[in-house]
Amino acid sequence: MEIKRDVYLNELIDREKNSLVKIITGVRRCGKSYLLFNIFHNYLIKKGIDENHIIEVALDDRTNIELRDPDKMLAYVKARIKDEKTHYVILDEVQFMHEFEDVLNSLLHIRNADIYVTGSNSKFLSSDVITEFRGRGDEIRIHPLSFSEFVTAYDGKDTDEAWDDYVNYGGLPLVLSYRTPRAKGEYLSTQFEKVYMSDIVDRHHIRNKEEMDELVDILASAIGSLTNPLKLSKVFKSIKNKNISDKTLKTYIGYLQDSFLISKAVRFDIKGKKYINSPAKYYFEDVGLRNARLNFRQTEENHIMENLIYNELRYRGFCVDVGVVTIFGKDKNGLTLKNQHEVDFVATRGSQKYYIQSAFRMNDQDEVNQEQKSLLKINDSFKKIIIVGENIKARRNEEGIMTIGMRNFLLDENSLEL
Repeated sequence: MEIKRDVYLNELIDREKNSLVKIITGVRRCGKSYLLFNIFHNYLIKKGIDENHIIEVALDDRTNIELRDPDKMLAYVKARIKDEKTHYVILDEVQFMHEFEDVLNSLLHIRNADIYVTGSNSKFLSSDVITEFRGRGDEIRIHPLSFSEFVTAYDGKDTDEAWDDYVNYGGLPLVLSYRTPRAKGEYLSTQFEKVYMSDIVDRHHIRNKEEMDELVDILASAIGSLTNPLKLSKVFKSIKNKNISDKTLKTYIGYLQDSFLISKAVRFDIKGKKYINSPAKYYFEDVGLRNARLNFRQTEENHIMENLIYNELRYRGFCVDVGVVTIFGKDKNGLTLKNQHEVDFVATRGSQKYYIQSAFRMNDQDEVNQEQKSLLKINDSFKKIIIVGENIKARRNEEGIMTIGMRNFLLDENSLEL
């Protein structure tokens, strides 16, 4: 079984021999190693690159323990370069190597070396490493499987089965290797606790892990809801009877973002063309991890659908915000009224912009009107879209608003252009 990840392969191809370190980042277990050692490797071979010109080292492999020494690694790479042709240097789990930043900077001085690296612990995933290579590093962000990638593992089977698996167990590639719901759930729960949370707690020396655990549970229960550290502090006080400062919670949220477990969608005033930094929405990088964290007790498809739309837009390379449309009116006494209407997502990529609503069901005209209300108040010419849970093809009404079914949106990479 080979899962196609053409989006990322094309990103690697576009960056070949650009004189920068290609830094492959992403949440743990999302397929970074497979992308380089299998998909990219096969591409290079088909392209006619000799095996001797592909230098691959998996630093988490015990047999390569000597190469965790920076000087031995540099000597090894230089010894493998025998001629003036390009040599592809691929280092996996580079955080196992001491002083890896210096090693990568040194490798940049080898003119015919094209360098690709991955790393998987919270140190490597953090923003300070990207900052270290500013101007010399080129980050390629990898996400868990999109639904269109996920279905390639089903070999033409009914997509209903694939959809049910995806909504419940998410897109971490190894989930596909487990056959039963119990095995999938246990894998995800173990990964969340033993890998993701352990990385964060160990790196940041968190003494009160219970506080962090409870914060994760609250965020997982409230995907798609506006919140901020101050609100969360009040939740801890009223429900948990714990005094945790908003400053501490802001720090914890930063740790979760830094490890790519969650992402923040900031509100954007569409008419005023400015950002409103608080409150914001938080979405999980993988809905399977989110569901496992809650022991699969809260798998409401409407909330999961919103999270999946957000993830898909980011997978397609969009910057994603939460839209706010401010409307002014007058009451019966002539006093000015200010109403704010929400647009679930404002997706921007270069000169492209889309306004998108997530509506699991629209059973009658009143619900249709409700979903369209904020979109109709936007006075520019960018496309306005409603994504619904039903399996329907794209259609457009007289106001120019397009409605499309969730699966059609996810499976067609050009769905926003229909």
